[in-house]
Amino acid sequence: MIKISLCESEAVPCVYKFWNSFISMNLQNFKHMKKLIIFTLVLFLGTALYAQEESQNNDLPSVNIKTLDGQTFNTKDIANDGKPILISFWALWCKPCKKEMDAYNENYDDWQEETGVKIYAVSIDDARSTAKVLPFVSGKAWEMEVLLDPNGDFKRAMNVNMIPHTFLLDGNGKIVYQHTSYYEGLEEEIYEMVQKVAEGEGVTGH
Repeated sequence: MIKISLCESEAVPCVYKFWNSFISMNLQNFKHMKKLIIFTLVLFLGTALYAQEESQNNDLPSVNIKTLDGQTFNTKDIANDGKPILISFWALWCKPCKKEMDAYNENYDDWQEETGVKIYAVSIDDARSTAKVLPFVSGKAWEMEVLLDPNGDFKRAMNVNMIPHTFLLDGNGKIVYQHTSYYEGLEEEIYEMVQKVAEGEGVTGH
């Protein structure tokens, strides 16, 4: 037989007192949980706002990469005297990249004469392949400036996941447009953006 102790009043079992304490304890836990939820939401929103702010930062990062002759080059030194800049990430193994670079090179003289645009072609080939980049570029007679990013530091800093990936910078060195992939005729679309930037017009990109 189970014996239930009674409280001060014989008519009120201690079970009532137990449930009252249980409810009170859970209310306190709920208050702590509520504070935890609010803290988590504030932390999440703060992180999201920070990430959004970072994604809206249109300045080039400062990363040390290499020139074709092996000299250290800091990406903050990418400049063009207030004129537009194209930065295109490519690699020897990427056929669309090489087609894009060929298309840029075919038009480069005219583009420079009309807008003063400068093109930087950034190879992301790894250290084992970088020695092949110079002979390849020389054989192609590319006139744009070619840089090497064998460790992928610049690529990561620019959030480049797929190549070819081209960035357009205005005269202040701000990224105003970017595009991934390549198809025939894309260079003309890119150049339309370059012309707008050269004329001081705004452009929209992704």
